[in-house]
Amino acid sequence: MDAFPPLKALLAFDAAMQHHSFVKAADALAVTPGAVGQQIQNLEAWLGTALFVRTVRQVAPTADALRYWEEVRPALSRIHAASNALRHRRSDEVRLSMPPSLAAKWFARRMGRLMALYPHIVVHLSATTELVDLARHDAALAIRYFDGVDPTLDVALLAPDDARLYCAPAYAADLRLASSDDLVRATLLHSTMHPHWPAWLAQCSTLTTAQVAAIPVQHVDMSLLGIEAARRGQGVVLTSALLVEDELAQGSLVEPFPCRLALDAGYYVVHRRGANLPPAARQMLQWLLTDA
Repeated sequence: MDAFPPLKALLAFDAAMQHHSFVKAADALAVTPGAVGQQIQNLEAWLGTALFVRTVRQVAPTADALRYWEEVRPALSRIHAASNALRHRRSDEVRLSMPPSLAAKWFARRMGRLMALYPHIVVHLSATTELVDLARHDAALAIRYFDGVDPTLDVALLAPDDARLYCAPAYAADLRLASSDDLVRATLLHSTMHPHWPAWLAQCSTLTTAQVAAIPVQHVDMSLLGIEAARRGQGVVLTSALLVEDELAQGSLVEPFPCRLALDAGYYVVHRRGANLPPAARQMLQWLLTDA
């Protein structure tokens, strides 16, 4: 019977290939970079071929490594998924991944209702901009902002999205924002999640290209920052209604113009296609869709 390759070495190799770095692989595995390097050397010795070209500042996979990883990665994913499915099958713990802005502005204000309805559920929330690989990650569920098309996932629409303009009421009053054309006096707050100012202005205003180009602009990489800047009277922001529920209720933000730009993207609750969700995860999924 042929010997089986060293499993610890395979895990180190997989992590190094995923992260393109021994250091980042070590962080993911909670070991030292030296330990990762040693395990990969063990695997190279077992396979009889080099897997990485090592230089002073970086490592690069060889052609053999790329082909080998393509073959073993699906098997490692299946082992990981099957093991975690069995481990969490009867557990009341639910791992949920979602964008940070949605976690802070939408989910946090609803957690009390969730705990009151399902006090037995223990939520492990991961607020991240990364697309967590649900086939390889402990997260049973994720909320993603996209077009809802992914053949590897079961997808349920949480909420459609459109781009809406918000600003502080004092800001609207000070700049006399009576119509969207008055935005020539404003500062536009661009966020990476809603980079839709050109399309919104084209639909909702009669401003010329030259007038739009002359409007001051500030860029932020998170919706949270854009919303906070708008709340503090630093400009007008385009964002999702889901992310400003508290501000609208408190009156710290208003929507001065009702024009809204329909978007192809929305918020979807997803999980791995065909996954047998444990009861707590199924309850969480139903609650998310009902509450939204």
